[in-house]
Amino acid sequence: MSETQLLDVAIIGAGFAGIGTAIRLRQKGIGDFAIFERGDRVGGTWRDNTYPGAACDIPSRLYSYSFAPNPNWSQTYSGSAEILGYIDTMVREFGIEPRIRFGHNVTGVDYDQVSGTWTISFSGRRRKVKARSVVLASGPLANASLPAIDGIETFEGHKIHSARWDHDYDFTGKRVAVVGTGASAVQIIPELVERADAVKVFQRTPGWVLPRLNRQTNALTRQLYRQLPITQSLAREAWFWGHESVALGVVWNTPLTRVVEQVALLHLRTQVRDPWLRRQLTPDFRAGCKRLLMSSDYYPALQRDNCTLVTWPIASISPKGIRTAEGIEHRFDCIVFATGFEVSKTGSPVPVTGRDGRVLADEWSRGAYAFKSVTVAGYPNLFLTFGPNSGPGHNSALVYMEAQIDYLTDAIGLILDRNLHALEVRRDRQDRYNARLQRRLSATTWNSGCRSWYLTEDGFNATMYPGFGTQYARELARVDPDDFELTPAARDRRLLRVATG
Repeated sequence: MSETQLLDVAIIGAGFAGIGTAIRLRQKGIGDFAIFERGDRVGGTWRDNTYPGAACDIPSRLYSYSFAPNPNWSQTYSGSAEILGYIDTMVREFGIEPRIRFGHNVTGVDYDQVSGTWTISFSGRRRKVKARSVVLASGPLANASLPAIDGIETFEGHKIHSARWDHDYDFTGKRVAVVGTGASAVQIIPELVERADAVKVFQRTPGWVLPRLNRQTNALTRQLYRQLPITQSLAREAWFWGHESVALGVVWNTPLTRVVEQVALLHLRTQVRDPWLRRQLTPDFRAGCKRLLMSSDYYPALQRDNCTLVTWPIASISPKGIRTAEGIEHRFDCIVFATGFEVSKTGSPVPVTGRDGRVLADEWSRGAYAFKSVTVAGYPNLFLTFGPNSGPGHNSALVYMEAQIDYLTDAIGLILDRNLHALEVRRDRQDRYNARLQRRLSATTWNSGCRSWYLTEDGFNATMYPGFGTQYARELARVDPDDFELTPAARDRRLLRVATG
């Protein structure tokens, strides 16, 4: 790549957030941007998660952007390949691909106070990129995480992480362990019992499982959506308000929480006949404290003749298998780790150095925080997608992400329209916002005592938003200049000539 003008916007990550940001920038007339992606194609978590049975547990009509509707969803809950196809379609239809720089793994983002620009460094590349604004769109589910179990490196068999699936491995006739019983595991296990000789599922804590009523979308409905887009918008609204109402049962401990639990318990009693197995699969915490699971084939899979549920804690991993706390060694040919991701609750997704040399990972060492999940004091012109405290427990993440994208693209528009040197959230506004947020979180089910990936080790909730999606969207409906320190650019500011690759 040749020398070019200083970028107005650098977007890091080409998943849902990065592509959505690019589309909204173009729609708002901001065209001087590039997306830097470490992989060789778009898709983010849906590019990486290709394990058998991978699908979204939010209806497809909601797990898509309102500004990029897809009338062709084939079923209520689409699989990973179809979701990835939707992302590809957005890239193609909105002309985003020429702006994507694949193979750019970001190793540092550093702010220069004199020029008011960010310098972005990449692994294995001498040349760097400068930009007036940076959008960290790498997402919370970008880095797969193996569990910290003693002896994990000694296992002589095959190891697979759910987010790094080995499609060349043949499970036929194999003895397989699945570590974890979360959202990925309940999709993987029904597939594995169809292929493997024996499957043992290692459960730390059972989750609340609701039935997943998946329906094929008929051709007439899809044709109606294409010819009358308003009908798809109305369907999306209906799904949104249905999910929004679920907050009353899972975000806060209310009488509706008991309704959610009774539905889950009825699902358990209907599908699992053995009383002892039902007891092992019954949670001892309120519904919503951990992520709700959606599956209609997980419980039947556990009862297959070749599947066993193990509830003894894992003590260590040995060369031949897994040792549990009661002293038994379970031997396997393969261990599948459905153990999630390194979610940035106490660190930054990439190394970020802000004003006066401050380091974001250090400031977040006891728990991440931001103003409205999007901006952080001390880091001018830097914006986050799906940042701290933007996770929903009841609705589509893309509803929240769309609100963030509109907010940050409006803020970037303000920087460019006013030719600002810096736009930085005021620390007092940030502190006030987070103090109120944590007070509200203390009354939610997430902070009611169970252990989950939502919380840091000392119980700080840096992940979830304590309210309705409508509340969150209203908070981000407009950029209030009074929330920020606005520093005008010098009149004689020169355009920097930089290498962008």
